[in-house]
Amino acid sequence: MELKATSMGKRLAQHPYHRVRLLAAGVEVSGDKHEYLIPFNQLLDIACKRGVVWGELEFTLPAEKVVRLHGTEWQETQRFYHYLQQAWQQWSQEMSEVCSEVLTSVVTRIQAFEQQDRWLRRSELRAITEMIHQQFDALPLPLARIASFENCRASWQTCQYWLEQGEAALRERNRRWTDNMLTQYHDFFARVESTPLNRAQSEAVVNGEESLLLLAGAGSGKTSVLVARAGWLMTRKLAAPEQILLLAFGRQAAEEMNDRIRTRLGDCAIQARTFHALALHIIREGSSKQPAISKLESDAEARRTLLIDTWRQQCSEKKAQANGWRQWLRDELQWTVPEGAFWQDQALAQRLASRLERWLGLMRMHGGAQAAMIADVPDEVRDLFSKRIRLMAPLLKAWKNALKEEGAVDFSGLIHQAINILEKGRFISPWKQILVDEFQDISPQRAALLQALRQQNKQTALFAVGDDWQAIYRFSGAEMTLTTAFHHYFGEGDRCVLDTTYRFNDRIGEIANRFIQQNPHQLRKPLNSVTKGTKKAIALLPQEQLEPLLNKLSGYARPDERVLLLARYHYLRPAIMEKARTKWPKLQLDFMTIHASKGQQADFVILLGLQQGDEGFPAATRESIIEQGLLPQPEDFPHAEERRLAYVALTRARQQVWLLYDREQPSDFVDDFRDLGVPLLRKA
Repeated sequence: MELKATSMGKRLAQHPYHRVRLLAAGVEVSGDKHEYLIPFNQLLDIACKRGVVWGELEFTLPAEKVVRLHGTEWQETQRFYHYLQQAWQQWSQEMSEVCSEVLTSVVTRIQAFEQQDRWLRRSELRAITEMIHQQFDALPLPLARIASFENCRASWQTCQYWLEQGEAALRERNRRWTDNMLTQYHDFFARVESTPLNRAQSEAVVNGEESLLLLAGAGSGKTSVLVARAGWLMTRKLAAPEQILLLAFGRQAAEEMNDRIRTRLGDCAIQARTFHALALHIIREGSSKQPAISKLESDAEARRTLLIDTWRQQCSEKKAQANGWRQWLRDELQWTVPEGAFWQDQALAQRLASRLERWLGLMRMHGGAQAAMIADVPDEVRDLFSKRIRLMAPLLKAWKNALKEEGAVDFSGLIHQAINILEKGRFISPWKQILVDEFQDISPQRAALLQALRQQNKQTALFAVGDDWQAIYRFSGAEMTLTTAFHHYFGEGDRCVLDTTYRFNDRIGEIANRFIQQNPHQLRKPLNSVTKGTKKAIALLPQEQLEPLLNKLSGYARPDERVLLLARYHYLRPAIMEKARTKWPKLQLDFMTIHASKGQQADFVILLGLQQGDEGFPAATRESIIEQGLLPQPEDFPHAEERRLAYVALTRARQQVWLLYDREQPSDFVDDFRDLGVPLLRKA
């Protein structure tokens, strides 16, 4: 069946199309020079219009495209439109049955996905949306028409909801599932630790994302969550004990975690390891080697002797090297360097030894050749950095030779070897779940080991527990952005926050939280206290008031209440500590550096040394070009890491904090604390 424009209509309309023919499942619109085939599966609407003289047919296509036929006799146009409309509607109804079947199948798969008794991951949502799009592409009707068919409408709306609101839908579904789990396993969460887990802790435990960052503020119970997480994985049969890897940064922390697991979960195959112990295990299992750890890692005297002897030999044998070292020490470090054979000066050598250890350690951690180290640093420091690296090269060579003669490896070498074995596929990771404590302390090298493990077993989930507010180990290679930009490095997932601290009162918490968040690079999060504190729970006090303060504390602090003195450096241990044991025999008084106090707590904390100068706090920047080139780049915010260090000091205290400052040269932090409303006391 076809419809043609009249001769007059064809001449006057001056339109490219003047003929339309009904096909089996479409229409063909044509003219003298043009023809256009419109299958029904591309047709959105047909309109029949009457002009002043002739009729007009209008075909609407996707992308707002319209094809028109003009100049047809009106009655003929009406008759053709009637048959065309009937054929199109009949075809559409038949195709709607096909669409209904396809969409019902899609909805069934969505419902099956939703109804699983487990956490649904974001990566799975992506697979669902891709499946919906693929099924849409296979539908015989244009997508714009689907909702107009009663038999398709409900299924279509369900699919559209998951496409448009998928993230929200997934969150809501996981929230309902979490509520159910917390009710169903109420006894588990009440008894897995010595005190019942709170809501935020429990939610973190059941969260099943592939990459989960748990921000755990000071005193918020992160260890309880790690233990409960391990217990949950076994209870729900998400992983067997031997498929759970728990990582800590130090041997003592790993041992404490193992004790806690045995106490709370009983004897099981879960074993907390350090990164170095993990690397050692991978090397032993993935090769025929039985690597030994070099004695140089544990013998500081032997380590320093090797480096100083090599340095002295280098300076004595090569004048250019000696001149380079003199310039480095004098101009960059601003040390006083003796004339002549300065390398023989014992005091200078002892002072330099710790610097050489540190620089060599950073070079070993980088792991690359000299050219790679030089290529990685910013352009503006590359020339000077390359000169320093060349001066360090003989020490690096001597270190490698010493390891070779000993038949041993150092800690950095362990990690690099383990990564190499994983990348070559010589060790197959058995771990489905990796739990990492103190994640804010992770270095790029350790992060590379985690990524190699997950690359080896792509089903491995990462549960990272840390607090960027307490990231205080950049000097040893830790990179805070591995936490603050966690999902950039470790893939899509989720972030949870432990929002309640059980350690310090709300006054200490208020000041500490506002102080740390003055740095915009820190992640924003709530941290609420369960106890109240007075305005004087944190106070500024002149440093000469230390002894009167201790006298006062000795009068009301109970024997079981700890008093902790904290300072930036070991050598700032106050002389008053020498007589403390006899003067205040019942006062439980300890001194520590702030770094060493991480993980500690006390009833009362006295922070020493809020003053300007070389021994002050915040400490002056003392990085050489080597540190600038090999350490992670710091944030563009004044005293960023020193501010985190002060936060760590404040949050060791349960009841009260005194900030001791120098009246003559007060630290920059004194004004910050005063602006936050910390009272300034004249005497203890």
